[in-house]
Formats: sequence, C-alpha cells, structure tokens
Amino acid sequence: MKKFLRYILAIVLLLYFLATFMVSPILDRQLNLVEYSDPRQLGAEAQELYNSLEFIADLHCDALLWDRDLTQKLDYAHLDFPRMQKANMSLQAFTIVTKSPKGQNFKQNSAGAFDNITMLNFVQGQLPDKWFSLYKRAEYQARALQKYQGKLDVKFFLVKSRQDLKKLIESKQADPEVIGGFLGIEGAHCLEGNLENVQNLYYEGVRMMAPTHFFDNELGGSAHGLSGAGLTDFGQEVIQEMNRLGIIIDLAHVSPKMMDEILDQTTRPVLVSHTGVKGTKDSPRNLSDHHINRIAASGGLIGIGFFRGAIKGEIKHIVEAIKYVRDLVGIEHVALGSDFDGAATTPIDVTGLPFIVQELMDQGFSDLEIRAIMGGNVKRFLMEQLP
Repeated sequence: MKKFLRYILAIVLLLYFLATFMVSPILDRQLNLVEYSDPRQLGAEAQELYNSLEFIADLHCDALLWDRDLTQKLDYAHLDFPRMQKANMSLQAFTIVTKSPKGQNFKQNSAGAFDNITMLNFVQGQLPDKWFSLYKRAEYQARALQKYQGKLDVKFFLVKSRQDLKKLIESKQADPEVIGGFLGIEGAHCLEGNLENVQNLYYEGVRMMAPTHFFDNELGGSAHGLSGAGLTDFGQEVIQEMNRLGIIIDLAHVSPKMMDEILDQTTRPVLVSHTGVKGTKDSPRNLSDHHINRIAASGGLIGIGFFRGAIKGEIKHIVEAIKYVRDLVGIEHVALGSDFDGAATTPIDVTGLPFIVQELMDQGFSDLEIRAIMGGNVKRFLMEQLP
C-alpha cells in the first residue's frame, strides 16, 4: 500500500510539475488575443511620423499576471520587451491584478465568487502564500518587474520618480533600445484592509493604484459590483494616504458614486488608465461626459482602451473615442490605455501602434496632437505627479 501511495504521489507531482510549464502559457495564448477584420495599410508618411515620436507611452498592461520572462519575444499575446523595443516604446504602465471573480463581466460581480487568480497562481507553481494572500500576490508581481532593473543584458528602467523618468528619456535618446516601466495596482483589495500596506506597496515601487477592480471591496463600490456604493471610511483614508505619498489615483472600474466622491476629496489630479467613453460606446465600463469633464477639471488624463467593451473593436473605434475626449475637454487630457495582456481581445499588439498613428492622421489629427496622444501627455503628467 505504501509503495502504491508513493507511486500515486509521484504521478500527481509530475502532473503538477508539467502543469506549471504548460497551463499558464496556454491560458495566456487563449485569452490575450489579437483579432481584426478591418483592412489596414501603413503609409510612408504615417511611418515617418511614428519613427519621429520622441516618447511613446501606454497606461495599462497586465503582462505581470502571466509570470513570463518579459525579455523573451513571444509569437502570441500583446507585449514583451523585444516587441516594446521594436515599437520604439518609451514607457509602459505594468499593472498588477490580484483577484478576478469567476464569470467576470462588466455588469455585476460578487467579491465572494470563486477567484480565477488563485488557480492561476497554483498552476504557475507559486508558493502557497500567493494562494491565500492578495497582498503577497501584489508584492510578487512588483518584485518580478523590479528584477529586470540594472541587468546588463536588459535595457530596462523602473520609473519611480521624476528623476528616473528624466534618466529614461536621456538614456533612450542615446540608445533607442532603452525602455521603461512603472507599476500600478488594479484593485486595492490587495491592501487586505490594512492602511500600512499603501506605504508598503509604495516601497515596492507602486506609483499608481485603482481603488477597485471588478467587485466591491473595503474601499467602496465597483462599477461592476453589487452595491454601487461610494467611498467607505477606509476608502477615504486610502485616498488621503495616496495623496500624501504621491501615488496616482486610477479611477478605472470605480462606481460612478465613488468616482464623484474621490474627485471631491483628492488634492491631486487623477487618471483613468484604460477606459472607453459612453459617447461612442454605451457600456457600464465607459465614462460619461460628466466624469470626463470632472477628470479633466482635476488636470487628469483619460487612457483610451483597445479592448472590446471600451470600444466597438477596430482601430478606427479607438481613434473615435480619442476624438470624442479631445472635442469635449481638449487634447491634453487623452492618452493610450490599451489593457494589453489583460485577458482582452485587441485589434493590435504593441507592434501595431503605428496603425493608430495612421488612423489619427486619417481622421484629421495634427502632428502635435498625435505626439501628445502617443505619449507626450503621459510624459508631462508623470513629470508633474511622480515624487
């Protein structure tokens, strides 16, 4: 019997070992899709303008969730360092996801639902502390990005301050293969109700945080939760602490009531890292004119997403949403917020960014406007808001 049990245990361990190499890449390939039906052609003028862009930036990418080696180029999903370099990217926001309810949708989700990220951590071979602690998951992903900083064979800068951003810009001027990233959090449930964890995450390099994701939490109501609630007392404390530390508030996924209450309280400009607008697609995911105006009035930024749900599905729809924000509040308040690798379907991966420039030109945007959208606005905002 003991021999039989050892045999069974050996088989189970072997299967688990194989799963840690196979399951996460399979899910990654299946969930992070590039699909398009629109014909596209990149003209010489658009390519020339794209090549001349000094700073290209995007406000939202969940690549850290998949526990990849970002230095290795993939033939699937949306982003890795070699493809960032090919796209001449300067800066990518790497956002940390720690919980995702089963059946996740834009309309209504329960915080108590089965958590997909627990199973993902299990099949990735993560230690049990990541199975049970949302904070440990956030810490692990933050440190996963940190490990690329300073490696001789990786031209990567982790941006945590204005000085870091200046160094990135100067280094990229000397070497076009230099790229940078900064850390964000998608859902402050990873604080686990402990205010001290705001500063702990700051020490880990986090410089942007969204109070909620797809469900209500200790801070208040999600746009996709059950309550529609505003800020709790704990949520107010977190907003104050983020303002004190200089962590940028990301209003993606918060309930309309919570959005208004945060805008009433914050002493700093806010942004929305990845969204659409109700003016071009009426979705619970997207911003109303009222909130676009309030975010702009704070001095904030609106990152337009590339995913279905934010837009109708094609590059022209990304640009239509950008145009809507420009016409409503001005070009200085709009940026790119792809949601690359967020279990999302997009019409391009990061190497397809030149097609956005082409569409911006086709829809009548000026060179100066295109430079602002493609990264200039993000550079200015971060120069003002980073520590």
